[in-house]
Amino acid sequence: MTGRVAQLRGAARFASRLYAEQARGAYHAYVRRVPFARLRFAPGRDDPYPIYEQIRAAGPFVTTPLGNLATADHAICKELLRSRRWGVQPEGTDPPPDFDLSFLDRNPPDHTRLRRLVAPAFSPRRIAAMRDSVEKTVAGLLDDVEAAARTGRVDLVGSLAAPLPIAVICDLLGIPDADTAAFSRYGAAIGSALSGIRSLSHAREVMAADAAIGSLLEELFELRRREPVDDLVSELVAAEAAGTIRPGELLPLCSLLLVAGFETTVNLVGNAVNALLDHPDQWAALVADPGLAAAAVQETLRYDPPVQRTARVAFDEGEVAGVPIARGCWVNVLLGGANRDPAVFADPATFDLARTDVGEHLAFSSGIHHCVGRPLAEMEATVALQQLAERVPRLRRAGAVRRRTATLIRGPQELPVAG
Repeated sequence: MTGRVAQLRGAARFASRLYAEQARGAYHAYVRRVPFARLRFAPGRDDPYPIYEQIRAAGPFVTTPLGNLATADHAICKELLRSRRWGVQPEGTDPPPDFDLSFLDRNPPDHTRLRRLVAPAFSPRRIAAMRDSVEKTVAGLLDDVEAAARTGRVDLVGSLAAPLPIAVICDLLGIPDADTAAFSRYGAAIGSALSGIRSLSHAREVMAADAAIGSLLEELFELRRREPVDDLVSELVAAEAAGTIRPGELLPLCSLLLVAGFETTVNLVGNAVNALLDHPDQWAALVADPGLAAAAVQETLRYDPPVQRTARVAFDEGEVAGVPIARGCWVNVLLGGANRDPAVFADPATFDLARTDVGEHLAFSSGIHHCVGRPLAEMEATVALQQLAERVPRLRRAGAVRRRTATLIRGPQELPVAG
C-alpha cells in the first residue's frame, strides 16, 4: 500500500507541474501575446509562419518566457548550426536520461562515433540501390489509392505518406512484419513529445509508444545476435559486441533510426501534397511534367518543413549579430522561419516549383548534425510525388485537413483526397 501511495503522490506532483506549465504557457500566449509562446497554441500552432515573421521583425533574437532566445533569421540560424562552439548539450554534459535521442542529442565525440556507424547505410550508392524497391512499393500503394480516389475519398496519409517510409525503414533495419497503423501511432506520439508533454493522457501515450518500440527492438536484437543477416540491425548488434557501441546505446540508436526514418518522410509527403493542392497551378505544372517531383520536394522542405525547429547551446561567451551571448545560453533555431527569410528567398511566402534559391533551405539542419537520412527521405518523397502526378492527375481535396497537434514536428494527420 505504501508503494501505491508513493506512486499516486508522484503522479500528483507530475500533474501539478505539468498543468502549471500549461497555464503559464497559455498566459504568455493569450494574455501577454508573446510570439514564441503563441507557437504552442492555436492558431499559431496550426499556422506558425505569421508568428515567425513577427519574431524576425523584432530583431536578431527574441527572449522566450523561460529566458532563452529564439531566432528566425536565416544567417544566424545557419551560423549556430554550423559553429563547433555551439552544441546540442552544454559542453561536457550528457543528455537527459529520460528521453534518449542517441546521436541527435549528443556532442562530439559520441555524436561522431555513433553517426559514423549508421552513415554508410544512407550513402548515395546504398540509396540508389534502394530506388527500384521504393518505386515498386509506391506503385503497389498507389494501386489502392488510385482505385479509392476514383470512386470516393481516401486519406493520403494513411494510404501513402505513412506506409511508404515505414516499409522502407523497416526493410533497411531488418524489422519483419511491420504494423503500419501501430508504427504510425508510435511515431506521432514520440514526435509530439519532442515539443513537450501536454497532459497525463499524452504522457501515457508517449510512454506506451516508447515501451512498444523498445520491446520490439529488444526482441529483434536477440534474434540478430543468434541469427545475423544482411541488415542494419545485424551490423549494429555486431558493433555492440565489438565494443564500438557502449552498453545502453543500442536501443536509443535504433529507436532514433526507426522513428526518424519514417516520421520525417510521412510529414514531408503529406506537406508536399497539401501545398500542391493549395496551389493548383503548381499541381498542374507537376502533372504536366512529373520530372518536377524533385523540385516539389525541395520547395516543400523550404515552404513547409516537417521539422520546424531545433536548439543549440553556447559553449563560450561571445556575440552573435551584435547581441551578447552568455556561456550556456540556449537558442531556439526556428528552421521554418529561417526558410522564409526574405533576405535569402525571393517572395518567400509563395510556393513555386521553379524557384532558383531553394537550395539554401535549412529543413534538414546544417553542420555536423545535418540529417543523415536526408538522401533517403528526398528519394522516397520524389518517387511518391512523381508517381502520384502520373497516376492520379485529377487529385483534389475531399475534406478538411486534420493537422497533428505537435509544434516541433509539422504535418497533416489526415489528408482526405479524391481523384
